[in-house]
Amino acid sequence: MSFFIADALAEAPAAAAAAQPNLIESLIFPIGLFAVFYFFFIRPQMKRQKDHKKLIEALGKGDEVQTEGGLLGRIVELSDDYARIEVADNVVLVVRRSSVQVVLPKGTLKEI
Repeated sequence: MSFFIADALAEAPAAAAAAQPNLIESLIFPIGLFAVFYFFFIRPQMKRQKDHKKLIEALGKGDEVQTEGGLLGRIVELSDDYARIEVADNVVLVVRRSSVQVVLPKGTLKEI
């Protein structure tokens, strides 16, 4: 009758109990995986966010900056959320403060 389905054979209860892993042994892999994700992905990203927030708060009038879009310019005016950046003579663009990526050393724009 059981041509396609193999017969299930019962084992002794002692052998079944010995085959089950310990609770600590079963938690080692998920805890290790979480530790790897934390130290290689979560922690560095949090550090980058903290450094960027500190950079945004330290912006001042006259700083030479580069935006995320690659625009280089000098900050002319700052508000809470926006910065006015002069990219050429009499050309002023309004960008979000959070889009400022790098504060360049003084005199960088003159060299370019």
